[in-house]
Amino acid sequence: MPAEEFTAEQVDAAVELLSDPERLKHAQAVVTHAAPALQRILNEALDEGGYLTATGAAVAQAAGSEPLEDRIVAVRTLLAEETRLGMLVGATVGFELARVLASGPLDTTPTPNQEPDQT
Repeated sequence: MPAEEFTAEQVDAAVELLSDPERLKHAQAVVTHAAPALQRILNEALDEGGYLTATGAAVAQAAGSEPLEDRIVAVRTLLAEETRLGMLVGATVGFELARVLASGPLDTTPTPNQEPDQT
């Protein structure tokens, strides 16, 4: 199945549709169920990009900034950057997850070291 490509206008229209909270209820339930695995994917992506290593030094530097106003700006900047990266990785994973789910039936047979879903 060839990958479908979308125009900027199609993406804008889809994002507009997502502004209706009712449209997101099922997605929220799915994401809540998948949260531990998604967190692992996020951490792996951030670690692979060197972000987690760099963040440790940046946090130490931000925490030690003087005066207080500079420290607040530095911490807010770190939080904004982490949020932005998390959103980018999350959107990328969500986009690919949607493609996988749309590609057809998946084999849901548990592997020997995988517990069946209890929800």
